[in-house]
Amino acid sequence: MLLRLMAKPKENEGERNIAVNRRARHDYFISDTWEAGLVLVGTEVKSLRQGKATITEAYVRLSDSNEAFLVGAHIQPWEAGNRNNHELARTRKLLLHRRELNRLIGKVNRDGYTLIPMRLYFKAGKVKLEIGLGKGKKQYDKRQDQKSHDAKRDIDRAKRQYR
Repeated sequence: MLLRLMAKPKENEGERNIAVNRRARHDYFISDTWEAGLVLVGTEVKSLRQGKATITEAYVRLSDSNEAFLVGAHIQPWEAGNRNNHELARTRKLLLHRRELNRLIGKVNRDGYTLIPMRLYFKAGKVKLEIGLGKGKKQYDKRQDQKSHDAKRDIDRAKRQYR
């Protein structure tokens, strides 16, 4: 009898969030999302493994040479101290396929969309950025969303009490 053993999957093989932009869905209608890689230096990756990053004030800028850049993301310098540490808020290049870039450029230029960084995470040992394609919400849209969120929460609470 032949017995085959399968290796257990490691716990860290899935996605692990580094930073999440929670304000994005509050301030924008997100219609579509893309996954992009980042060009980073070694000390940035070490700092990201410690979870020292924020993307709440960041945005994605498209250049004239058909490239995408992440602007305003803060990655803290590496704690262990290195004379070759990186800058805190430098502009970082995003890695996207040409087809995806052309589609994003068309949406942003023609339809008035904005590119918002949604979350920064590790996927199979590589740092990825989820980009949302969205349009800004007006104040009354935000109030309407809050009202529907509160109503749903009240309904769920009533269902739990009924059971």
